[in-house]
Amino acid sequence: MNAHGNGHDSGSETQPAGHAPNGVSIDANGYVLSPVQAPETVASEGELSFQVQTVAGDAVTEFAEAHEKDLHLIVVRADGANFRHVHPELDATTGTWSLPWTWDAAGTYRVYADFTPAAKGASGITLTRTVNVAGDFAPIATETKRTAEVDGFTVSLAGDLIAGASSDLTVSVERGGKPVTTLEPYLGAFGHLVALREGDLAYLHVHAEGAEPHAGDTAGPEIGFAAEAPTAGRYLLYFDFQVNGIVHTAEFVIDAGLDAGAHDDVDKPHSDDDSGH
Repeated sequence: MNAHGNGHDSGSETQPAGHAPNGVSIDANGYVLSPVQAPETVASEGELSFQVQTVAGDAVTEFAEAHEKDLHLIVVRADGANFRHVHPELDATTGTWSLPWTWDAAGTYRVYADFTPAAKGASGITLTRTVNVAGDFAPIATETKRTAEVDGFTVSLAGDLIAGASSDLTVSVERGGKPVTTLEPYLGAFGHLVALREGDLAYLHVHAEGAEPHAGDTAGPEIGFAAEAPTAGRYLLYFDFQVNGIVHTAEFVIDAGLDAGAHDDVDKPHSDDDSGH
């Protein structure tokens, strides 16, 4: 999928099917995500911190701004629950990113650092590590879901994902049965969509189509996305949108299928002439 949607070419350019997806490794393109420091148990108040380093172990202190931030941090449990999209602060003297942190539930979490190096012409990079949080953990089984109720909004997802092909997805937002036309710019777009592939939690970050909005612009009720799933399978989608200065997140689960037309020859019986005998 179109990562970060962008203004942020976060590993983010559309990837042809069969190419390695983003967000499955602690290192890429000469950069490494350090071990993540965070509270070890549920409900313990503390700090989450890490560094982006070079392969030589030096902390990186300069980044290119993308979507109004130098780094986007995504945290989600291995079963897709407890998603957060946040923006830590950088201590430029040490290269350490940090923010206050409390875990709401136990489990194994994936932490994604999505950033663009300061080097001219650099593409965006997504690095990831896992963090284990002690406590009782009961994983949540995923089921397909195209409508979400969040904070009084009803958010629906239309369109199908076809593996290896560009797919159009449309998110629509209603409140009280009426279309919402007051979606505000948030991080340089009217909506952000993060997609994770179930199984390896490969990270695919997309954003709304169209020109970057200006301050004071509004949109809705529909936001369109162009997406390309690298493989067939189940995807967990998280849609961030802002209304009246408050950011809300709607969660969906959809399955990407294969393009049946591309496999017609496989399904057809071979004649004797085709057999080569």
